[in-house]
Amino acid sequence: MTPEEVLEKYWGYSEFRTLQKEIIQSVLDKKDVVALLPTGGGKSICFQIPALMQDGICIVISPLIALMKDQVTNLNSRGIRAIAIYSGLSRREIDIALDNCINADVKFLYCSPERLRSEIFLERVSRMKVNLLAIDEAHCISQWGYDFRPSYLQISEFKTKLPEVNSIALTASATPEVVRDIAEKLEFEDEQLFQKSFAREKLSYSVFIEENKEKKLLQILNNVQGTSVIYVRNRKKTRDVARFLQQNGISADYYHAGLTTKQRDRKQDEWISGYTRVIVATNAFGMGIDKADVRTVIHLDIPDNMEAYYQEAGRAGRDGLRSFAILLYHDQDIKKLEKKVAMEYPEVATLKHNYQLLANYYKLAVGSSMMSSFDFDLHDFTSRNAIQPMEAYYCLKKLEEEGYIQLTESFYEPSKLYINIDHEALYRFQVANEEYDPLIKGLLRIYGGELYTHYQRISEKKIAAEIDENVREVIRKLNYMHSAELLTYQPQKDSPQLTFLTPRFDAAKLPIDEKQYAARKNSKLSKMQAMIGYVNRDYCRSRIISEYFGERMVEDCGICDICIRNRQQDGEPGEGTRYRQQILTLLTEPQTLDQLIHQCAPENLILFSKTIREMVDQGDLYYQSDGKISPRLL
Repeated sequence: MTPEEVLEKYWGYSEFRTLQKEIIQSVLDKKDVVALLPTGGGKSICFQIPALMQDGICIVISPLIALMKDQVTNLNSRGIRAIAIYSGLSRREIDIALDNCINADVKFLYCSPERLRSEIFLERVSRMKVNLLAIDEAHCISQWGYDFRPSYLQISEFKTKLPEVNSIALTASATPEVVRDIAEKLEFEDEQLFQKSFAREKLSYSVFIEENKEKKLLQILNNVQGTSVIYVRNRKKTRDVARFLQQNGISADYYHAGLTTKQRDRKQDEWISGYTRVIVATNAFGMGIDKADVRTVIHLDIPDNMEAYYQEAGRAGRDGLRSFAILLYHDQDIKKLEKKVAMEYPEVATLKHNYQLLANYYKLAVGSSMMSSFDFDLHDFTSRNAIQPMEAYYCLKKLEEEGYIQLTESFYEPSKLYINIDHEALYRFQVANEEYDPLIKGLLRIYGGELYTHYQRISEKKIAAEIDENVREVIRKLNYMHSAELLTYQPQKDSPQLTFLTPRFDAAKLPIDEKQYAARKNSKLSKMQAMIGYVNRDYCRSRIISEYFGERMVEDCGICDICIRNRQQDGEPGEGTRYRQQILTLLTEPQTLDQLIHQCAPENLILFSKTIREMVDQGDLYYQSDGKISPRLL
């Protein structure tokens, strides 16, 4: 099959986006590839299609459990067998999953970089037929990137186990320095670099200094119809802003990592389907979500760095239509950002102290617990140790960045089941224990023989309905069979997980390189200053972003707030005046607002909508009973 045929078969598209075909061909030619494609640029297809065209399995390294799960679910829904291995799974689950990668028709194995050094993983990989190594979020390998992970440095050593296998490194945002670092750290000798322009032709960037952000927010949402994402710094603010919008007649909901998985899924689905117009979220929202018709992305807090801002703003207008990325701030916000970034780098002695508190919390002996996962409750941890939650949180994040722990804030695993014994042994148990017969038959009717080969997600409620039993009794019987080692039953869990990635150190000897730690702090401060510069500088927003990422734009974008203001100052007719003339010229008969927008194709939709409102207020236009706009003379 050709790449186009694979694309059509599994994704239903007839042609590739910009650069996708060239990247795929380079991977098929066994080249090492660095692919720098912006948010929504279709990075995953660049490794999925060449992997599907070759015998064997593709190993995908990703730092985010949620993203791994989403991609595995998506591939499986398309009839492509994929498996993910991550912290929180039992050793038995991992064992079975890796066996299936050797013996079954699994095409994609997703794993975190920490997994690459475990003995069981390395032993099984040596028996797999690996056709490609894909490194997602590849900027994490660079300490000058915005999300450095020391575990990514292990990838180059892992690659030596697969000397005949080529690699593709993918990221959405990286400076030239980080791109060079990716190729160097992965030991690409003759890599092919594919980089899509950072400029977004139809995305208008604006920054407004506002004392009353809520008032400006309402103005924007009333002027620009359509779906919106509003990003804020903390969880409480997501609720407060969503409630404010609801009270002002705008369909809105909130989203953050502290919600249960069921709540997050419901809120996300309602927003994607259009039932909810506006989602107010922390940066936990958006990764891996494919919604093309987002018209506005609004930031009510200044992001930490340009990379994060570019990715979040880039979730607007993936359908190629006019969209808006708007940042609202006031002077106090800059001071808050500077204070926040300073707090993110506690003293090394404070890090070691918090590491010791963690070890005490879980009663771990020195040298033990490598790759062990535990439920984690930040409130309980800080209360027991009489420390401030923010201090503990930033220490945990830095210990994670140093590669000692992994904290998964929104971990969810549904109930799972695996039958430990063979068919005959299970049948003998059924005969000897008549009360369990309906349950066993029900399990096999619903989930089939795959219960004998790998862990299956199950629903206790569905099982209970199938055998006409109450859910509590089903759970009791499953727990009994688990204790008797007839099967392995893992009830669902929905709590943050903390994993020790290395054997537990003596905290006093925790090997933190203080010079490297200080260098990363300085890099973080530098990125923050670049973000503040974006807010304060007085020329084309798209130019600032492109130049930050090492790309030179030939012309100004013409549609950001700075470009529009400069045109007006240069003596051109005011854009509002031009829109007024255009509306009166084109409005020869009543039209809907959408029809009028389609005819005028305004560059500044916010100003266009404002002009119409002003003309209605002044009596030049009015709304008919059917909702159409008409000149007053008609």
